[in-house]
Amino acid sequence: MPAAPRRTRRRTHALLASAAGLATAAALTAALPADAHESHHRPGRYQDVQLLSFNDLHGNLEPPSGSSGRVTELQPDGTTKTIDAGGVEYLATHLRQARAGHPYSVTAAGGDLVGASPLLSGLFHDEPTVEALNQLDLDVTSVGNHEFDEGARELARLQNGGCHPTDGCAGGQEFEGADFPYLAANVRDEKTGKPILKPYWVWQKEDVRIGFIGVTLEGTPGIVSADGVKGLTFKDETETINKYAKVLQRQGVQSIVALIHEGGYPASGSYNYDCDSPGAGDGISGPIVDIAKSVTPAVDALVTGHTHQAYVCTVPDPSGRPRTVTSASSFGRLYTDTTLTYDRRTGDIARTAVRSANHVVTRDVPKAPDMTGLISRWNALAAPIGNRPIGYISGDIGNTGTESPMGDLIADAQLAHGRELDPRTSLALMNPGGVRAGLTYAAKGAEGDGVVTYAEGFTVQPFANTVNLQDFTGAQLIQVLKEQVSGANTEAPKILQPSAGLTYTLDLTKSGADRVVTGSIRLNGAPIDPAATYRVATNSFLAGGGDGFPTLGQGTNDLVGSDDLTALEKYLTANSSAADPIAPPKADRITVVG
Repeated sequence: MPAAPRRTRRRTHALLASAAGLATAAALTAALPADAHESHHRPGRYQDVQLLSFNDLHGNLEPPSGSSGRVTELQPDGTTKTIDAGGVEYLATHLRQARAGHPYSVTAAGGDLVGASPLLSGLFHDEPTVEALNQLDLDVTSVGNHEFDEGARELARLQNGGCHPTDGCAGGQEFEGADFPYLAANVRDEKTGKPILKPYWVWQKEDVRIGFIGVTLEGTPGIVSADGVKGLTFKDETETINKYAKVLQRQGVQSIVALIHEGGYPASGSYNYDCDSPGAGDGISGPIVDIAKSVTPAVDALVTGHTHQAYVCTVPDPSGRPRTVTSASSFGRLYTDTTLTYDRRTGDIARTAVRSANHVVTRDVPKAPDMTGLISRWNALAAPIGNRPIGYISGDIGNTGTESPMGDLIADAQLAHGRELDPRTSLALMNPGGVRAGLTYAAKGAEGDGVVTYAEGFTVQPFANTVNLQDFTGAQLIQVLKEQVSGANTEAPKILQPSAGLTYTLDLTKSGADRVVTGSIRLNGAPIDPAATYRVATNSFLAGGGDGFPTLGQGTNDLVGSDDLTALEKYLTANSSAADPIAPPKADRITVVG
């Protein structure tokens, strides 16, 4: 296998000549003087700077599968359609095309570029993703909560390079680290009180300077394992940004962009909805709104993330002036193209001229050959690991039916993982759409019949969701079960796969929520107590209220564990052997009537 090409540290502002660029859209407000968007050949007062941004890549180098690899697009007639999107081979092509014709272009990101990553990147502590981001010519990013999954020391290694302290050099070659700075303005070392990484960074081309401040959500310690944030403190996002905006201004930098790994929830699920149109379908809600309203007017735009949502909105700053707030969904499915018009006379951004739009990373463009080569190299390294046995089964474990054996097995694995994290964990629930395949007894390769390989496990659970624990009242738990067959799921029920001990009757002769027979719900033989508290394990998708389960988004005392595939692997390894394989679950926890 050829070694990865050695890369020299690139110039921060390397220009990429490519096909015709993509135009930005959605002008926010008034026009500038006549020379505001003049030709780049003659420096005038105003200079357009292209800001390309994305967030929450989560190591998705290959095109993500299923719903994780699609976006919803609003059509002119009001209908919607879905578009396959994502994959760094396509993202690279789109970014390079977008940069063409824009000599003043900077590319920034909003955190969670690594962590909870698919097999190809996660196996190698996300070195493949950092290598890909270098080749994408990313200029700067904020940290996100997932950058702390393996702790501050590992984050420093991703920044600075070097081989992994336990697993060594992947492929026998020393990891070079990120060519771009990770910004962590609000993450401090408990002992020194200083930021663990750079708090800000200044992009400069000729006489144009733009400062970037990067923060992650203050609540990171509540959603990352304790080991990952040991010795760190996380400060208020707004106070931190305002502090460093003053620092930048004292250095003569008047144009400032905040990269914030915190986000909001748009009124529409379509990436291209008009956030600023008056009416029921506009706007965003969530934590980023209060932050945007409080961050100093010295900051000219906010690039956000964390919620995996798509929006380009304006939120008034403390002085009442509109300010652009963007997010580009997740997994590399979108990128945002924003035009910042720099005023050479003031050194600031002419806010009224800012325009921005999200663009789909479609898969109908040529693949970037350098990314194809990168993926091939790392896949060759991954193969021996993918072929590793993780468990043994005595027969096929299918994934079809109202309740499937594979769904039950995953729920049992997540319950076991939950109890490792917190012995109070009562039950686990798995969404059926997340069970992408079953396990077959017959060997698929040279592993032998009944052997489950890591790659086969990954095929079952490819989404890199984490296992999350939340507290619910018994009344909420009953409501969750009723949401399987009511609300958004009335017409097409989504039956959650239950862990062992949770039983109830589903009466399909009835309608709506009544199809779940309340009096039949038992946990380990005892009725659910509406007033009691139950600790419930789900994947992170469900924990956010996904799949039409809003009540699952209302849990408290969140704790985030390992990814779901790790939970499945641990369970299979602990509960099976070649001499004593695990038997397919009977799928008899839900009694279906009608």
